[in-house]
Amino acid sequence: MEERILIYAPAGQDAILAGKVLASGAMLSHACHSAGELAEQLALGAGGVLTVDEALHGGGYQVLDNYARQQPDWSDLPIILLTHAGRDSLPLRQAIATLGNLTLLERPVQVLTLITSAHAMLRARQRQYQVRETQRRKDQFLASLGHELRNPLAPIKTSAALLGHLYPDSAQVARLQAVIERQVTHLTRLVDDLLDVARINTGKIELQYQDFTLEQMLGHVLELCQPAASEQHIGISQDLPPYTVRLHADYARVVQIFANIVSNAVKFTPPDGHIHVAAHMQGSQLLVSIEDNGIGLDADAMARIFSMFEQSRTVEGKMTSGLGIGLSLARQFAEMHGGTVDADSAGPGHGSRFLVTLPASKADIPDATPAMPETAPAPTGPAVHVLVVDDNHDAADSLLALFQMEGYAASAAYDGEQALAAVASDWPQLILMDLGMPGIDGYEAAQRIRQQAHGREVLMIALTGWGQGDARQRTAQAGFDHHVTKPVDFDAIAALFRQHLNDKKK
Repeated sequence: MEERILIYAPAGQDAILAGKVLASGAMLSHACHSAGELAEQLALGAGGVLTVDEALHGGGYQVLDNYARQQPDWSDLPIILLTHAGRDSLPLRQAIATLGNLTLLERPVQVLTLITSAHAMLRARQRQYQVRETQRRKDQFLASLGHELRNPLAPIKTSAALLGHLYPDSAQVARLQAVIERQVTHLTRLVDDLLDVARINTGKIELQYQDFTLEQMLGHVLELCQPAASEQHIGISQDLPPYTVRLHADYARVVQIFANIVSNAVKFTPPDGHIHVAAHMQGSQLLVSIEDNGIGLDADAMARIFSMFEQSRTVEGKMTSGLGIGLSLARQFAEMHGGTVDADSAGPGHGSRFLVTLPASKADIPDATPAMPETAPAPTGPAVHVLVVDDNHDAADSLLALFQMEGYAASAAYDGEQALAAVASDWPQLILMDLGMPGIDGYEAAQRIRQQAHGREVLMIALTGWGQGDARQRTAQAGFDHHVTKPVDFDAIAALFRQHLNDKKK
């Protein structure tokens, strides 16, 4: 259907004649008899549209205009409009002004002229389809790259945690551990940004709304950005409202909005510089400005900084870092919440100011910080059995060693078959399982384990590089209790298990 030309000429014999001409040029066509049918057929796909000026009055212009405004970025629907010489009308002027990829042919049209114009239209559409395929492959590559990068990050992070357990009193080891964990955290954020690009482009971002306060959110942002700022002796100050501001939004995405902007300010502010975060309410909108005394922006940069993969000049003496997608993601996530992100600068050397607006409300009574769940000490002895399943031996073995050092009776399996055999011989209380394994993958292994449970308790946690919503739905359907993206935080997993054991006692 994407190769055919839609003909919309409902009056007279124009549609029949045009169809015969196109057929003589070996082109597929479909005649639409109403504006409604034209809209339906456009939704199914078209290589282009052939219409006549009198059809614009019968709703044709509105259908084409709606499609042109809503078509995806890769698309620029080509339209051939047959018009009488000298005829002028409001719909015709509107079509010329707004329909974009429009070719006018004056009637009567020579057969050869119509055929060559239609062929040119289809060739142009084919190039658009190639752009679409390139974008699809790029998004698929970014998603696969993000997943593959997560896998080696997992054993690196758990190995760093092992160092701390093996040498708890060594200051040198503690410094090395801190460096490793800091760099893994930075790389993980870059991987997350790559995955978010792919998710946004494929429409797979789903906001998870919850209530939280401005103070809680900014506290998390500073926790993420302060280490990099401290390295450069850059101060970060805050000026928050005297009242509590409550947001109902996707907490992780809002943190990402501000963390990306503050991180960008750190990168473009020289050592001993300063960043100031100020917030206030304006009606039902929260306005937050992030202002720095860094290198500033010139007029050309202002028009580009929110473009994907845009890299600007950085502080003299620094290497350009990052992927050039943080500000683009910040703006897109803000817009998904009904907000905005804008920037201004007095010019190079005069710093920059970013203004974020988000829907929010004042709260008379400050929200209490949620209490952390009580945790029990780590179980000891062979009564508590943990099974780690991952075809990445380094990831499985390093996580296994951490559990063993904490006093758990832990064992490892390196594929789905081994996991099923291990469960059959010694039923575990906790299973941590990778999803993307050869042969029997994690989804199938989890389903089989649940079928074999026969009332026995087991907490199953999926370990994976895929964090999008559809992957989480699949893990829940397979029988997993939790979905954890790599690189895993051992303390977070241990806390989930301790909470599970506590809940069983109640």
